[in-house]
Amino acid sequence: MHCHLYINGGSVMLSDPYPEHGYGYVPAAGFSLMLPVKDVDSWWQRAVDAGCTASMKPEDMFWGDRYAQCKDPFGVTWAFVGPKKG
Repeated sequence: MHCHLYINGGSVMLSDPYPEHGYGYVPAAGFSLMLPVKDVDSWWQRAVDAGCTASMKPEDMFWGDRYAQCKDPFGVTWAFVGPKKG
């Protein structure tokens, strides 16, 4: 399975590992996928309920946004960013 995304005129390709062809699974390191959302708390909780590991609970950050992180079962870090709560 693979995915080919076009973002701002650039190309990003993602794929599952293919150990039978010499391309085994390599844990993700040094990057995160950031999702801009309107309700950080509900999106973060949804991810945790679906099996992600909580790594940073939602907090209001010094730069003015609300922010949280979790890690999915494949080792990918997901970051959620949005407006502070009312």
